[in-house]
Amino acid sequence: MKVKVLIGSVTALLQTVRGVKVKVLIGSVAALLLVGVSLSVAYVAHLHRKELRYKTQDALLRAMPTTATAELRARGYPLSAPLKCRSMPDATLKKMRVACTGSSPKAKLIQVMGAAEAKVQEQYFTILVNGRPLVQNVPCLGADCHPKD
Repeated sequence: MKVKVLIGSVTALLQTVRGVKVKVLIGSVAALLLVGVSLSVAYVAHLHRKELRYKTQDALLRAMPTTATAELRARGYPLSAPLKCRSMPDATLKKMRVACTGSSPKAKLIQVMGAAEAKVQEQYFTILVNGRPLVQNVPCLGADCHPKD
C-alpha cells in the first residue's frame, strides 16, 4: 500500500513539474514573439520614416539648380551657364513639380525634372541629356544623396 501511495505521489509530482515546464516554455516563446514583433514595429515606424527633403514648392524650386548642377558635374557634364528653373504648371501644394533647362559643352540640351508628393512623402528626379536619361526617377541629386553625419 505504501508503495502505491509513493508511486502515486511521484507521478503527481512529475506531472506538476512537466506542467510547469510546459507553461514556462510557452510563456518564454510568447515573450520572445512579443519582443520580436515590438522591435519590428519600432524599426519600421522609426528608422524607415519617409520625409520630404523639400516640403514646399518654393523650397524645391530654390534647391534644384544647386543639387542638379552638382549631380551633372559629378557625372561629367559641367554646365555652360546656370540652370534656369521654373515651377511646372501642374504644381500644387501637395504635388510639387520643377523643371530646369541648361546646356553643357558636351551637350546641347540638359533638362532636369523634380517631383515631390506630400501624400506619400517621396521625391524623384530625372536628368535628360540631349533627350536621353542620365538619371531617371532617383530619390536625390548631388550632395543630397550624401547626408552630412
